[in-house]
Amino acid sequence: MENMELLKIIKKVSEKIIENKDYLTELDREIGDGDHGVNLARGFEKVEKELPTMETLKPFEILNKMAMLLVSNVGGASGALYGTALMKGAVYLKTKEEMTPEVIAETWSEMIKGIEMRGKAVLGEKTMLDTQIPAYEAFKIKADAGANVKECFEFAELKAKSGMESTKDIAATKGRASYLGERSIGHLDPGAVSSYLIIKTINDELKG
Repeated sequence: MENMELLKIIKKVSEKIIENKDYLTELDREIGDGDHGVNLARGFEKVEKELPTMETLKPFEILNKMAMLLVSNVGGASGALYGTALMKGAVYLKTKEEMTPEVIAETWSEMIKGIEMRGKAVLGEKTMLDTQIPAYEAFKIKADAGANVKECFEFAELKAKSGMESTKDIAATKGRASYLGERSIGHLDPGAVSSYLIIKTINDELKG
């Protein structure tokens, strides 16, 4: 994956999050603080605005810059979670020459570790990890089998979708939604949905 392709994907991801601001906020209003969409959109608006300044940067520097922009502009937990994920991914990516499927898989693995560490969460707790982990695992299966980036993301999106949908049946034990306990069942987790939108947008963009 080349630099310009990466920036193009980030632009599409930013647009998708901004476009779904109200939907994500509505989901969060049902079980959380009601600010997930608004906060995330604010961060991605900054990212989109800064994209022209990232054209000469290496991929790991792009992830680092995105992390800084999200952490400093997104309130609530989501800025810290996505920001930490990007920072952890950047640390790994710094040691690599090109973004092969194997390198992307390892970068993603590091990002997930960042989310787990920051959110003190694991799979099955109605968080963004319920989208991220199955998607990453699917991506890695394909990468290990020698598939190209496009094929890897296609499988990842499939598993991301079912992971996101599974959050409807889970009682929240993390974050603001945990106050609702059993009453959080029947609602999608906003972080799981924003994660899915990001993965879906990457897949759509790669499919062209």
